[in-house]
Amino acid sequence: MRKTVAYIILLLVISFQLYSTFAVQRFPKPEFESGYIQPQTSAPDPRAEALAILDIVVLVATLSLASWMVLKKRSRDGVFWISIFSIAYFGFFREGCICSVGSVQNITYALFNPSYSIPISAILFFAVPIIFTLFFGRTFCAGVCPLGAIQDVFVIKPIDLKSWLLKVLGLIPFIYLGLAILYAATATDFIICRYDPFVGFFRLDATFMMFMIGGVLLLIGVFVARPYCRFLCPYGVILNLTSRVSKKHLTITPAKCIQCKLCENSCPFGAIEKPVQIKEKEESSKAVRRIIVLTVIIPLLMLVGGYVGSRFSENLAKVNHRVQLAQEIMNPDTSKPESFEVTAFKSAGQSPEQLYAEVDGILNKFYVGGWILGGFLGLVFGLTLTSLSVFNYREDYTPNKGTCLSCARCIDYCPVKPD
Repeated sequence: MRKTVAYIILLLVISFQLYSTFAVQRFPKPEFESGYIQPQTSAPDPRAEALAILDIVVLVATLSLASWMVLKKRSRDGVFWISIFSIAYFGFFREGCICSVGSVQNITYALFNPSYSIPISAILFFAVPIIFTLFFGRTFCAGVCPLGAIQDVFVIKPIDLKSWLLKVLGLIPFIYLGLAILYAATATDFIICRYDPFVGFFRLDATFMMFMIGGVLLLIGVFVARPYCRFLCPYGVILNLTSRVSKKHLTITPAKCIQCKLCENSCPFGAIEKPVQIKEKEESSKAVRRIIVLTVIIPLLMLVGGYVGSRFSENLAKVNHRVQLAQEIMNPDTSKPESFEVTAFKSAGQSPEQLYAEVDGILNKFYVGGWILGGFLGLVFGLTLTSLSVFNYREDYTPNKGTCLSCARCIDYCPVKPD
């Protein structure tokens, strides 16, 4: 019943968004005799200052409410309705921009390009959820993030994935984060925004391909809960690491666990860790050997990863529009008409030599970035291997503080009530 009402609300919101979209398009765009075709708008109009302030206030308010619902009220229903509000406000009303997930790129671009004046809203949308996560766990993921919220509505018959598969798929967000930072730092592209699978739904202007990708992810999400959040989201990497040291976090039971096992299969994200009994004490010599191996293998993986990243740097740089322009000028395709970019470049009076010198600088940035990206991924892979060899003793069923999205589903399964 709850989800039926939610689907009706979402349908009404989408209908209103469609009406607004067509209302904007009542007047035709001007036609140009030169044959120029206006590109499709890929971002909403800038927000007025008052509305930007309102967005921050709403963000803080919903995060506060979600944290209270998870930690104090312990209400799954409350988290669910916050999700519906977030889809309506941060999704359809704000059209998904600026979102916390994409703000990673704004922060990176500002750090590497001093001339860029970053909006204060981008800084706050990046920082505020991290601050809340540091104190209360991933309550932003619980129901405030519109990308996660729209997926959560479609979680109907989730299945469990093997632990090894979760580990492997969990490496993808680190790769995505590294690439997003590299492309933003080199002023190449904001790939998180460009390939956001759900923002097209919110704006109702996505390409057919992105509509298909978003639809497929939602369909997969019926069985594999929130696939984008768990296996793609680059901002989730930051929240995952931050949540591990959070001051407070969702607990399955408000008091002592009675080992009833009712919560064992309640989490659709595989974030509940089962009790682990004490095993036989490991011989000190074996422990020392394992530490030595890990101490050697992690730097080695970083070195190998950095080398591989540097070797692929030129391929990664081909996405950069200046590199593409230089290649088009250096090796023109006579079978095709000259592109607008080449025509504009020639009209600007800049010499090809200047462009080639600029591209050399860009390629050098990608070379250095390739080493850093590869080394970072080598470190992540090494630490993942290390985590598999570390024994953790647990008496009770507990949520994994890093991967738990604080959705509060497990709370409904626990028969223990607060005193």
